[in-house]
Amino acid sequence: MAPADPNASPPVAGLWTKPAPGNLVGPGHSAGDLLEAYEWDVLERAEGVLRVGAHLPDRLRNPQGQLFGGFTPTYVDFLALHTYWAGREPTPGRPWLATVNMRIDYYAPVRSDRFEIEGRVVNRRGSMTYIETRFFDPEGEMLVYAYTTLKGV
Repeated sequence: MAPADPNASPPVAGLWTKPAPGNLVGPGHSAGDLLEAYEWDVLERAEGVLRVGAHLPDRLRNPQGQLFGGFTPTYVDFLALHTYWAGREPTPGRPWLATVNMRIDYYAPVRSDRFEIEGRVVNRRGSMTYIETRFFDPEGEMLVYAYTTLKGV
């Protein structure tokens, strides 16, 4: 095994490959790969607003074919972190974002292969950012509502 280059910059945690045009992220992020987020289409991106067309991988389904509820927070957290940067130039690790609170209300199960997730910044106050996230089925019915607090550390 070759020795590491002592002059090389260390990798920045959370970076992944460049996304394909119109996609949110590229492969290489552990949570994003679990959700297959590299296949999500960006439908809207503006300052503090992000809406994506997501899909439900088979491995995240419960025995009834629905999104297993325990994976919902992973979707919420992943989208909230990207909503924070929506409409801004991302600078990974500056600030590092820590999820300090998340509340999720489940209205109906996510059943379809494709669904939309929308994130909106509600407020930015000091190091804290408050984001709401909503999941919609293909007919526009809201399935999930979440409220997340991120802290820049």
